[in-house]
Amino acid sequence: MAIFYAIGYYLIKATVPGDMVDLGIFVGSIFSVIGFLLFAGVLTDWLKWIVGQRPPLKHGPPQGRPEWTRYINVDVNHKVIGIQYGITGLFVFLVGGIFALTFRLELAQPGMQFLTYKGYNTLFSAHGIVMIVSILLGVGAMSNYLVPLMVGASDMPFPRLNAFSYWVSIPPIVLVLAAMVVGGWDTGWVGYPTLSLRGPIGTQLFLMGFYLVGFSSIASAINIITTVAFMRAPGMSLFRMPIFVWAALAAALIQFTATQTVGVSLSLSAAERAFGMTFFNPVNGGQPILYQHLFWFYSHPVVYVFILPGLGVISELLPVFSRKPLFGYKWIALSSLGIALVGFLVWAHHMFVSGMDDSLRIPFMVSTLFVAIPTGVKFFSWVATLWEGKLSFETPMLFTLGAISVFLIGGITGPILGTIPSNMPLHDSYWVVGHFHATMFGGFVFAYFAAIYYWYPKVTGRMYNEVLGKWHFWLMVPGFWVMSFGQMSAGIAGMRRRIADYDPALGVTGQQILITIAAFVIAWSVMIFVYNL
Repeated sequence: MAIFYAIGYYLIKATVPGDMVDLGIFVGSIFSVIGFLLFAGVLTDWLKWIVGQRPPLKHGPPQGRPEWTRYINVDVNHKVIGIQYGITGLFVFLVGGIFALTFRLELAQPGMQFLTYKGYNTLFSAHGIVMIVSILLGVGAMSNYLVPLMVGASDMPFPRLNAFSYWVSIPPIVLVLAAMVVGGWDTGWVGYPTLSLRGPIGTQLFLMGFYLVGFSSIASAINIITTVAFMRAPGMSLFRMPIFVWAALAAALIQFTATQTVGVSLSLSAAERAFGMTFFNPVNGGQPILYQHLFWFYSHPVVYVFILPGLGVISELLPVFSRKPLFGYKWIALSSLGIALVGFLVWAHHMFVSGMDDSLRIPFMVSTLFVAIPTGVKFFSWVATLWEGKLSFETPMLFTLGAISVFLIGGITGPILGTIPSNMPLHDSYWVVGHFHATMFGGFVFAYFAAIYYWYPKVTGRMYNEVLGKWHFWLMVPGFWVMSFGQMSAGIAGMRRRIADYDPALGVTGQQILITIAAFVIAWSVMIFVYNL
């Protein structure tokens, strides 16, 4: 990958006069991805097709190699790809967690302790995008492994495209991590211009890495949608599908229809740096608010790409451990599609303070509050499923209940940000940090842990240690409650997000220490989980 990157970079340096570092990075990034896919063998079958050959599908390890090697090579089996997604996602999740612990230590006390301002900006920016990628990989893991099994399909309809969707997600991770060592970037994970247009060269690598992740999302979504539409077992109508499949379908529809817009915003920013074009720079007549519209048209619906599969897991596991049928199956299925639809109508609540047209604020505030309707359907169904059930509190059930409790925190704190008068003072505060983490952990992370514990014996043929699983729960979920409430408390007190230091007179040092301790408790619980695998 590095060799192909160097070829692209120095090709530009040799042929284009002047200081064209950003253009070199732009071309080098594209070369590196193509080179990686060629070297890994992802494109081999397609190249053989070009010359008229018909290569067979690759199943199993390379000839003469042990079974485990199929997981580090290109394999078109949906189960193998799901496991590849899962292992990679957990690794990336751990990396993002290390970034968070590092800058949490910095924030535990006012004054700069050991990070520079530039180092802090890069770390929190990297934490955001790395965690988002890890969640996307987790969604890919569950969807790839479970959906074909649940609908009775032998595999995905496009196995090679499925393998491509996983392997094309690796180079962007490398590019984003490489950006940290070539100057970093200070834009946060959102990459807002004009910061992204004049930042260090690491910004260009970040933009290209973020852009390339979209190829994985779109390719994966095509397979999920086609599998559900055309590969269901005979007799399995839509309303006979397992409820998780509805959630995966709704998430895939969002990925397939919205990812292009964030790709446009990121590619235009990268092109503005590389080619000197003007799209978002107001000095030359550009519109930075246009970037925000393009970016959030995808980046708010993508929140539902994260949480819908997690909510699907909750709806799958509650009946198992309540020992009664899911209450309101059809309504829960339709509510997933409802969330996906309404999610496209609310993006500008991220922009109430951006200077957009005032006439847009009220409609977007109202549409934002409508999200509570399909989400409320799920909550009431879960409560009704639990009601008078014969509850069994194994580790998957504990994490399912933990997910509900934490997601409830995210759901209650969301309308406060969706309402204009309360959004204004809280928009750039730690309240947003607490709300977003509650939504992500409740909507996906805890549900994902529940799914891992529940399906782990089927995937691996081994049983986890139940005692360690419960230790994981009893450290992680209360630890998260403390962290999230601490963040929101600091936000109410006036603590702004995205800053490396704060005035002791603000009076939030106690909350910052508490948040940092809670973060390390969560980290310790994750180490127990890793040991238990």
